[in-house]
Amino acid sequence: MPCCFDGLSARLIERAGFPLTFMSGFAVSAARLGLPDTGLASYGEMIDQGRNICAAVSIPVIGDADTGYGNALNVKRTVRGYADAGFACAMIEDQRWPKRCGHTRGKQVVDRPEALARVRAAADARDEGAGILIMARTDARAIHGLDEALWRARAFADAGADILFVEAPQSRDEMARICADVALPQMANMVEGGDTPVLPPADLEALGYRIAAYPLTLLSSAIRVMQEALESLDRGETPAGLLDFAELREVVGFDDYDREAARYADGGES
Repeated sequence: MPCCFDGLSARLIERAGFPLTFMSGFAVSAARLGLPDTGLASYGEMIDQGRNICAAVSIPVIGDADTGYGNALNVKRTVRGYADAGFACAMIEDQRWPKRCGHTRGKQVVDRPEALARVRAAADARDEGAGILIMARTDARAIHGLDEALWRARAFADAGADILFVEAPQSRDEMARICADVALPQMANMVEGGDTPVLPPADLEALGYRIAAYPLTLLSSAIRVMQEALESLDRGETPAGLLDFAELREVVGFDDYDREAARYADGGES
């Protein structure tokens, strides 16, 4: 599951044949605001970005809903809002606010009762009509160790989560324990250069993971290519490897737009 940060990146993921995507909070904060993933992106900014992403594709989109942006009632509002925006699933985590990327230092988690209240509230919003899956994430591994993270994962399952995400395990053995400990579908987070070993998809599947997320791959690739293009322009050169203009127009939707507009050129008669 390559992760997206705007409508174009989501469309490219769908065009490449992937069956789903995930709106990465890290990537959205970077691409939309030019800021780090440290709780600076608001609920309104995230849901606005998500609405555009969901409208750009037909594949399911999982949305990073951070901590739910407040208490349990805020969590319920967030889940309803994400459902209305078109998300198929909302991820709620147990970090303290301001939250931060799970593979950076300095993060903290709330106590068990507050963490469970968030997941219960999210599940209640789902069951009360939001019609959206709930992914429950714990970042407790980095602060309190794997045993606490596993306790929270089990408790989140009991509280009604549909999918579990134990963030930042530090070895293949830890990843195997996570998958063996709880029966719900699990997501692995493949952050290049992060705390978790980046394993091939077949290995992740063998361990028991159902989803393999690549949250920063497209963002990192885009930054690298844009930096190289800017270096070429600074030297007075045309950057190498650019898309043909015709292909660029097709990717962003000009061809589809023109075909649709042609239907109405003579009063809409076909």
